[in-house]
Amino acid sequence: MRPDLELLRNLIDATAEIAPRPGAGKPPAAVRAAEAVVGPLSPSYRWWLTAYGEGTFARQEVATVRPFHHIGGVGIGDGWSGGDRLPFLQDGDGGDGYSFALDAAGPGGEHPVVRRDPFLGDEEPFADSFAGFLTVRTALLRGLREGPNPAVARLWRATPGVRLPDGGAVYGPHVQRVRNDAHGIPARAPHWVLIGDDGAGDGLFMRRHGRDRESVHRLALADVAAGSFDGDVAAAGTHVTGDLLGWIDDNRAGPAPAND
Repeated sequence: MRPDLELLRNLIDATAEIAPRPGAGKPPAAVRAAEAVVGPLSPSYRWWLTAYGEGTFARQEVATVRPFHHIGGVGIGDGWSGGDRLPFLQDGDGGDGYSFALDAAGPGGEHPVVRRDPFLGDEEPFADSFAGFLTVRTALLRGLREGPNPAVARLWRATPGVRLPDGGAVYGPHVQRVRNDAHGIPARAPHWVLIGDDGAGDGLFMRRHGRDRESVHRLALADVAAGSFDGDVAAAGTHVTGDLLGWIDDNRAGPAPAND
């Protein structure tokens, strides 16, 4: 799934742990020069470079391209000797390292992000894109794990939520907990999570627990506020889909945002 860059900007603005440096966006020529060395970069990472250029996540430098605005900045390709892994962030001295898997570009040219244990050398998939990396790391920092259920976790691996054609949205981790707390979901429907809304007063819900953690149900948020149901969203609402990502693909709003 292609990352929504408008929502990615919203996530960056709302997340204190992501700290871009003002005015450090890189000119396209600098990005092209880096790509001449390492090959095509992931579109969401290229967008980060031109929009922000330099910055940190949880105080760790995100690799950038020359010329550096920040003395001592980490450059994309520094220490790179070719191969199919392009490092861009490390969690401190001796911490986990994150790299783009250059040999596994997906739809839209996004490279998956892999995490490497510096001691054992073991590698595991972490996200489907740079946008997904920022999203999953934000979710983990907020105590949301990689998502409240497997379906949302799969979405967040690619994008920090999506906009829906009716004006609604499926939320990213920077929004989800705020909206759930605002509508009292943890107390009124503790086995459920509000994953989004339709922009017209109905919430989109999924189960946190139980066998069926794939189905999406719709229920009026006014009914939730009124306490006019016993906490079972499936019984009080209507079934929308059993395939969140497929449903999003079928209903996603308008043309995808530009990647520049």
